[in-house]
Amino acid sequence: MRYRVFLILFAVATMIGSVMAAEPSVIPTPRRYVASEGEFTITAKCRISAESAELCDAANYLASHLGIGIADKGGDITLRVDASLAREEYRLTVEQDRVVIAGGGYGGVINGITTLYELLPPSVYNTLVLPATVDCCTIEDSPRFEHRGFMLDVCRTWITKEAVMEFIDLLAYHKINKLRLHLTDDEAWRLEIKSHPELAMVGGFRGGDSPIWARYGKWSEKWGGYYTQEDMREMIAHARARNIEIMPEIDLPGHSLAMASMHPEILCSYKPDLSSTFGYDTRSAFCASKESNYELLSDILTEVCELFDTEYIHIGGDEVETSQWKRCPECKALMAAKGYTAPEQLQAYFMTRLADILAACGKRPAVWNEAIDGGRLPESTVVYGWEGVKECREAAARGYKVVVMPGQYFYFDMKQSSHEPGHDWAAIFDWRKVYGVTPAALGFTQQEQRNILGFEASFFSEAYASRNPEKPDYLHYQTFPRIVALSEVAWSGSDSRDERSFYKRMVAHYDRLDCMGVAYRLMPPVVTYENGKLSASVDDGATLYVHEVGSDVWRNYTEPITTSSPDCYLFVSRRGKALSRDVAHASYSKRLTPQFTLSSSMPQHPTMTFAKAQNYGRLARTSRTCDVGDWILYTFAQPVTCRRMVLSTGNFQLPRFIFEQGYAEISYDGKTFVHGGQLKNGAIIIDNPNRPIKAVRLVCTSRGNGDRFVSIQPPVIYPKHR
Repeated sequence: MRYRVFLILFAVATMIGSVMAAEPSVIPTPRRYVASEGEFTITAKCRISAESAELCDAANYLASHLGIGIADKGGDITLRVDASLAREEYRLTVEQDRVVIAGGGYGGVINGITTLYELLPPSVYNTLVLPATVDCCTIEDSPRFEHRGFMLDVCRTWITKEAVMEFIDLLAYHKINKLRLHLTDDEAWRLEIKSHPELAMVGGFRGGDSPIWARYGKWSEKWGGYYTQEDMREMIAHARARNIEIMPEIDLPGHSLAMASMHPEILCSYKPDLSSTFGYDTRSAFCASKESNYELLSDILTEVCELFDTEYIHIGGDEVETSQWKRCPECKALMAAKGYTAPEQLQAYFMTRLADILAACGKRPAVWNEAIDGGRLPESTVVYGWEGVKECREAAARGYKVVVMPGQYFYFDMKQSSHEPGHDWAAIFDWRKVYGVTPAALGFTQQEQRNILGFEASFFSEAYASRNPEKPDYLHYQTFPRIVALSEVAWSGSDSRDERSFYKRMVAHYDRLDCMGVAYRLMPPVVTYENGKLSASVDDGATLYVHEVGSDVWRNYTEPITTSSPDCYLFVSRRGKALSRDVAHASYSKRLTPQFTLSSSMPQHPTMTFAKAQNYGRLARTSRTCDVGDWILYTFAQPVTCRRMVLSTGNFQLPRFIFEQGYAEISYDGKTFVHGGQLKNGAIIIDNPNRPIKAVRLVCTSRGNGDRFVSIQPPVIYPKHR
């Protein structure tokens, strides 16, 4: 008898174990998952039914992925609203003869649909092959934070309506429910305003005959675009059907160079010295004292409020160059009349005026964290904390609702390692740092946590314009899989993190990303060199490739390489559209820092002198912009033998403040120069010079660069391979 009981218990334990092993890798992790026996099979005969009219868009969204029809009632897959659930809470029940998705509101039902996609074969994101099966289970879940956002900068780099809608799909698959579009900045104005059509029709383009100077790429053409109001309505509806709210950002009062290029009357009333820019006015802040500016902004914001169905309109408030106000007689008079002693108070006045315009339209303001420095904005203002955790906590402590998005955790335009593209001013980080974020880990007190509205990541697109923006690959590489980690952080109620477990689930999620068509970033291969053998490995199922210096091809890596020159090999991993960064033995990246002298036809900046670059690691600047025939000369104390030399104008990681057009000349004796190639984005790469280099001269062939100076980087020089 006891033996029979043992067998029964063993069978039950085995069954439970198999059920537990079958738990799917759902991201973000559900609060409750209960497996049951059997499976539901989706066939071409299955139908979807929505129990209320408000769920028709949800039914169409689901039908488009499953490839099946919709019934008025009695469908095999039923969508319903359950008033006992919170608005975005859902309960997904999969039985052998039916599937029921219940949500507290439309958003809850979409969240349940999104989870159902993860239970199906990954081809559901592309073309689902029927019949398809789903294991029977019940999943109950709800988000901890109501704001799970992403900010997409469509201003610095033009991103088409179609591309934005494709990105919306990717956000929806990860339960992101807010998309903020950065629509205006110094570089462009991207939204049609019918009362002032020139803003988009002229301001949507830069370069060429546009009054707005080209920046960040596309130097020799008039380039850009804008969204008509009908375009925006289409995007809003597309997002709304996927439980994503699109919020506009009209960045004020700074970051307004594009507007000022069309309407210089918005600027402060003083005559600036434009000699260093050859007459191009680079001022970017609205004058805070001119009533005509508030009338203009009332026209604009009233249309924006009518177009967008969001409760909040983001009105900027970041990085205002208040030095312009300090030089303005009218602004100084206004400050005196108001009793203000600091320009931050004048900014608070400006933002309060805008908040009043929004209030008249039934909207509330959202601002960057600097906007609250000078005074109290309306209690209903939402603060987006980007500068740091400190600023987020201070805003929360002052009683504002806060969207937490400090750059060192959530700016996905940052580098993911030191040898990859992107910025590094905030931090260098990959998905692991994002995943480690919790309010407690960031130091928020319990009281401060009550004012956290949620989390948001961002992608500022300065570097995208010079990286084939017609394709989404750079955008994808920078944001995925960091968005996967954001999804977990912004949804999860857990204050603990298990990075190893999450990585396993994320690798399982790669199959889904592949079917979504995402060109995501893979973790770099691990390269080791021991006992004369060079090895590389990955742990995510990707395929490894190796490239030998001097060869034109990448070949499959299959076994360790016996070599005395580990610096002669590069490795990369790929799967689908995804790839890792190039990785090599540490000796490959070794750099030379030979002594050199920097000189130029342009005077050096008084503080960012040429010595900054000569000492390596810092930028130098000139004191004016460049003209045709201007030059920069690098003269080395001794001729340099190398395999590669990179000489660049502009900022680190960013083609701005550059020679927009030009060429390089190389000298092997310091006297005679020969043509060395055309500059690309202000830089030249000299590969495998056949003789030691004594000097290189960069020569400008275009006038100006839209700013007051040229930045000059130290040379980057790599030694010859052994």
